[in-house]
Amino acid sequence: MSTLVQDAIPVGLIEEIAVELNKKAAMAIPSDVMARFDQLIAQETEPLSLLVLEQIKANAELAIQSGRPMCGDTGLPRYYVKIGNEAPRIQGGMVAFENALRRAVAAVTKTLPLRPNRVHPLTRADHDNNVGMHAPEVTYTFEPDADWIDIIAVHKGGLFGSDYRMLFPSDGVKGIKRFFLDVVAEFNRRGLACPPSVVGIGLGGTKDTCFRLGKEAACLRYVPDRNPDPLVAELEEELTELGNRAGFGPMGFPGATAIAAVKIECAYAHTGGMPMSVHHFCHATRRAVVRIFPDGRHAYRDDPQWFTPYYRRNVVEW
Repeated sequence: MSTLVQDAIPVGLIEEIAVELNKKAAMAIPSDVMARFDQLIAQETEPLSLLVLEQIKANAELAIQSGRPMCGDTGLPRYYVKIGNEAPRIQGGMVAFENALRRAVAAVTKTLPLRPNRVHPLTRADHDNNVGMHAPEVTYTFEPDADWIDIIAVHKGGLFGSDYRMLFPSDGVKGIKRFFLDVVAEFNRRGLACPPSVVGIGLGGTKDTCFRLGKEAACLRYVPDRNPDPLVAELEEELTELGNRAGFGPMGFPGATAIAAVKIECAYAHTGGMPMSVHHFCHATRRAVVRIFPDGRHAYRDDPQWFTPYYRRNVVEW
């Protein structure tokens, strides 16, 4: 096992771990989502939708057995990084850290392989490695009283399933439900959300914060968990039930299992508005997590543990 070099985590170890992390994200649907598939299979009554659900689960199991990506469209690789306040430095600093993450994406694109999805928006120039300007994205947060580094790899599709609307305080919960159903209907009836989906909702903040939180809710919440705010947790349950009463099943077929879960994250907003974003994370929930400890040990897991009490803090000082 690699260990610290001069009290720094070796950058070569970071790259080695990030390569394995991206392989896991591409191939293995997390255990919490697989367990949810079993629940959806048990409750689906439409024969065609039931067949599709069973095939989705079988495909996910086969991907692990064969060591291949579980979907032909391997999405857009990106990272979320949580750094403990007491974590040791990284050899070469944060520039070397990000270089290692980028090299890992390029390597896995070639060797696994991943589909090279990243191109220049105007010229369509393709480096053939999923690396380019602002690609892969790296989002950071920090954690007090911790000496480890968490790296989360997410391979999320980048074409469909997301929308935004500026609601107003008078719209209330009814307005939230209306917009939610509008998005569910629009994308599921056209087969563009690849359900059953984990749906993330951002409420409040500025427009960019709202959009960020909604995407993080979709990609980084553990399916069985509940928002610690009872009001928000209740709304998550209501929207999950409401979405599955809309008549959609897996891949847009008639059914009652298009929504695997709804996860909501909130931010304080302008007094005059209530911005809302909605994001579908398709049934190919490609995410994987690793924690790197100060001595170089590392452990992979399924639960991102991204939304900690510190990350949701509602006070001036922690």
